[in-house]
Amino acid sequence: MKIAVIGAGNGGQAYAAYLASKGHEVSLCDRNVEVVEALKRLSEIHLEGKLHCSGKPALVTDDMAQAIKGVELVMVTTTANAHKDLARQMAPYLADNQVVVLNPGRTGGALEFKQVLRENGVKKRVYLAEAQTLVFACRIVETGVVNIIGVKDRVLLSAYPSSDTQYVLGKLACVFDCFKEAANVLETSFENYGAIFHPSVVLFNEAAIERGNEFYFYRDMTPGLANLIESIDNERLAVANAYGIHPVSASDWVAYAYDNIEGTTLCERMRNNPAYYEILAPTKIDCRQITEDIPTGLVPISEFGKAAKVPTPIMDAIITLCSELLQRDFRKEGRNLKNLGFEGFTPEEIIRKINDETA
Repeated sequence: MKIAVIGAGNGGQAYAAYLASKGHEVSLCDRNVEVVEALKRLSEIHLEGKLHCSGKPALVTDDMAQAIKGVELVMVTTTANAHKDLARQMAPYLADNQVVVLNPGRTGGALEFKQVLRENGVKKRVYLAEAQTLVFACRIVETGVVNIIGVKDRVLLSAYPSSDTQYVLGKLACVFDCFKEAANVLETSFENYGAIFHPSVVLFNEAAIERGNEFYFYRDMTPGLANLIESIDNERLAVANAYGIHPVSASDWVAYAYDNIEGTTLCERMRNNPAYYEILAPTKIDCRQITEDIPTGLVPISEFGKAAKVPTPIMDAIITLCSELLQRDFRKEGRNLKNLGFEGFTPEEIIRKINDETA
């Protein structure tokens, strides 16, 4: 299959190498010219750790038109706060029957992407879907070498509208066998656990980060902060339930997603998770744990809560404080109901539209 991978970060290099190693014709695209040129000079991209294989993309480029021309499948592996710009860049070049998958969509990714395509006049029959998370837990060792920390055997996926999900899964069957059908993109959206964990850890360690005090992001978790995170998570669960979605709690997810996790509380499970053990905190406040997880995570969850009249006071406070801290209006620039194309919709109308765009 001809596949485009958009984004040459951790996930993008891993996907490109793995797919090329399986015989697919892969084009890898990134806006960073230096990364593109460095990858062009390599004979192959190598995966190590849980996977040992190598693959050479047929094309490495910073040209979006060139990258997606003639491909059947477009795998987007950038951070979620890049989706809006990517949709604008792709809009002139997308073709009928191409499949675009956001890996992951975070919260409302496919909804935002489709809205931007509409605003840019795209009339082509494009199949759009989002995954709940990346297939690989991975980190770049150096350009062209990626350490695969883990490979997930079950990743929820839904198309928008959900009536297209089976078609997308059929296209993906020869690429990955881990994708499983979600009810709709609300299910993948409300499974955004990073948005629950990340902003609060940064916010409540703001002074330590600005002073340059190094600490472990998860291992140094405290009971008080873990309790606050669980309160935010309870708001997420309440909003999800209002839309007929019933995800597991953040604490249960940590135990479910990783093997042999010791502890009964969220604090204990985060401290004792080997996959989290060596992850250091960011070195600055202007980091993706804020700039990605607030506008593409907490904001849309809070906005869906407003539509369903489910209060999210703690979540709203985190959004407000982080906006003030970085002097940005995350509510305005993020995935609010207006930007997702659902301003004034009731939950019932949102669900109908998500399941079938013609509804």
